[in-house]
Amino acid sequence: MGKPKFSRKKYETPSHPWQADRIKAENELSRKYGLKNKREIWKAQTALRRYRGQARGLLAKIGGDNPQVKKESEQLLMRLTRMNILPLNSTLDDVLALETEPILSRRLQTLTYLKGLANTPTQARQLISHGHIAIADRRITVPSYMVTKDEESKIGYAANSPLNDLLHPARPSAEFKSIPIKKEDKPEESKDKPTGGKPAKPDEAKKDIVGKKPSEKQIKKPEESKDKPADSEKQIKKPEESKDKPKEEKSEDKNKSDDVKEGGK
Repeated sequence: MGKPKFSRKKYETPSHPWQADRIKAENELSRKYGLKNKREIWKAQTALRRYRGQARGLLAKIGGDNPQVKKESEQLLMRLTRMNILPLNSTLDDVLALETEPILSRRLQTLTYLKGLANTPTQARQLISHGHIAIADRRITVPSYMVTKDEESKIGYAANSPLNDLLHPARPSAEFKSIPIKKEDKPEESKDKPTGGKPAKPDEAKKDIVGKKPSEKQIKKPEESKDKPADSEKQIKKPEESKDKPKEEKSEDKNKSDDVKEGGK
């Protein structure tokens, strides 16, 4: 039985303490729902495990003629429908397909944020623990309180809370709209990320290839320098052309002298 002073745990801890995938998933849920610690997740997982275990046991007996099986299955589905975890006309197979997030979404902390009574899920937890949130004029200070479908529309500020004043600084503005809590698609986020910041590894590889190009130019420079002597040879050939010019001038002078001699005669 145990001591009445120390109640039993309402959750089961993971079988192994160090599992990277499980720890990563729990951290994402803690940030998304503004949970204080991971015990809140383990409580939801324990409740879900209890529902699914009951559904499996009923599915194994549903083929018989026992009316108790039908009664218990209807009670289980009615409870989950009243908590708004499952829609109407659900079956036991839908219970087996449940996950942890539908249960976390029925907590008073989550619904307080979704109704626009707080700016963030963390602030919603603070307002509940400080006694500013009530359901049908009944103050509730437990953020993990499971809200039923009928109570969801009755969530509001407590009657004696100063947050009833529209000009209170801690109260969200009239234009504030809570962001619905949905699963994040990581691949799409990576596509929408800006190009600024540190370049990826492929870009660094491209930069290394681009950095090698100047060295290739430096290798080609000696080849270009080999072509330069060809220009110098042209410069050397120019004097030879100049040597030919005096010969042509001398031949022209001889012709002129011959014409003068013929004129003298």
